[in-house]
Amino acid sequence: MSKKELSVFSIAATYIGTVVGAGFASGQEVLQFFGYHGIRGFIGLFVAAFIFIVYGYFILLLGNRLNAVSHYEVIMKAGGPVFGKIIDYVIIFFLFGAFTAMLAGTGAIFKEQFGLPTQIGSVMMAVISVMTVLTGIAGVISAISFVVPILLIGVFVVSVLAIFYMPDIAVIGRISMPFDAAVKNFFMSGIIYASYNLLMSVAILAPLGNETSKKSKLKMGALFGGIGLWLGATMILIAILTNMPKASQYQIPMLYIAGKYSKTLKLIYSFILIAEIYTTAVGNLYGFAARLTDTKSIKYKIYTIVTGGIALILSGFGFSKLVHYMYPLAGYAGIAMLIGLTYGVIKKKT
Repeated sequence: MSKKELSVFSIAATYIGTVVGAGFASGQEVLQFFGYHGIRGFIGLFVAAFIFIVYGYFILLLGNRLNAVSHYEVIMKAGGPVFGKIIDYVIIFFLFGAFTAMLAGTGAIFKEQFGLPTQIGSVMMAVISVMTVLTGIAGVISAISFVVPILLIGVFVVSVLAIFYMPDIAVIGRISMPFDAAVKNFFMSGIIYASYNLLMSVAILAPLGNETSKKSKLKMGALFGGIGLWLGATMILIAILTNMPKASQYQIPMLYIAGKYSKTLKLIYSFILIAEIYTTAVGNLYGFAARLTDTKSIKYKIYTIVTGGIALILSGFGFSKLVHYMYPLAGYAGIAMLIGLTYGVIKKKT
């Protein structure tokens, strides 16, 4: 792909699609990090959006400057030989863990929506993800960019219905269950949510920054990507808060909410959600395999297939448990990465 081919829309859509997935579109992440905090969750989301915009641009910019083919070049430049190596290993671990969570999320949808064994959904997602990643970075970007607008439309429709049928807007202010949240402080929830997403998104954002020669496109792509993530998450948060505490009893809260208004809408949203899980799954799998070996080698194909098989086995742990325990850990590791990125950009400017 030529460096002059990628548009601002493609950059923003790929950014959004890499972040949103099983946790985001299902409502489970928004519930765990913001919903349990009630109205304060909106403050946490604003904090997360700011971090997405600023550090998304940092990653894209460094990827462009370093001609990155994986996250490795960016992380080593930002963190140095010792600190960078530690962050690199952490990213590799959580890329695999997040891919596993995507397979588990698909299985949860198949069970809750279609009444089918979770294994069927997980196997399906593993197979199509592996097939896409085998095509390389161009195929990954195309797949992600195509799905994102569909997801945002689905989120908007379900959330607007939740607002329209809301019996009393004051119900939002009465929700406060921070003891159930993945991170107990609403402000830290925003930081952790953004940092763990960036930790796992850097694997796509770094080489994405190398796909255009114009830095202005990277800046606008990060801006629109961050705003898109904020709008989508805000709509989901409103929908969840207007349906608490019932929504918190489901692994896929947004499917429960959609089903309240129409069985057809619930079915449509199920397919949208599966498509969005797919975008994050291919992003994580590509980042993992591209870091371990040359994407043009036969090893890349072998690693991709083997990784898909191992993640499929481990996905039986369960989706909501993976979100609750693994994602906050990734968030704290992501903070270390953000510190390194800040240092790397400042050092370059001085």
